[in-house]
Amino acid sequence: MTSTHAGLPADIINYIKECMGNRHGESYLIPVLQKIQNQFGYLSKAHMDEVSQLMQIPAVKVTGVATFYHFFSFVPKGQHRVTVCMGTACFVRGAGQVLTRFSEFLGINPGQTTSDGKFSLECARCLGACALAPVVLVNDRVYGAVQPGDVLKILKEYGFEKAVQQKPVRQL
Repeated sequence: MTSTHAGLPADIINYIKECMGNRHGESYLIPVLQKIQNQFGYLSKAHMDEVSQLMQIPAVKVTGVATFYHFFSFVPKGQHRVTVCMGTACFVRGAGQVLTRFSEFLGINPGQTTSDGKFSLECARCLGACALAPVVLVNDRVYGAVQPGDVLKILKEYGFEKAVQQKPVRQL
């Protein structure tokens, strides 16, 4: 695809122009941002600035809308998005320990992506599968009743090969 504006492909630019040709074209801001995120995996500042210019919406409003909705991301996501539910049911059944284990294996904290771009780690308030708690979502696949000992097996399904980062043993 050819890009002419801040790395935006022609189809997105054409979509913005089509939206702006409609009555209240600025009301299409969220669908425009969703298209960009679907294409690139996140919203960059350059993309949001370009949307601001093309849609004639102040940059602060574009940023405000993007930051208000939790489904927009401002950092590139990994090829495999690991989401650990931290809702009440999942939390009381050990989701915190599951999250810690994912962090240890991947070497990242929630909200980060591994340096090779293969994995992102996220937390969710609730994934709506409380009967399966604790729940982990990898891309679109749901894992239920996940225990810390299941984490490596789950990661290996997605090509994870790195050995666990062992914490140094404290000598007395």
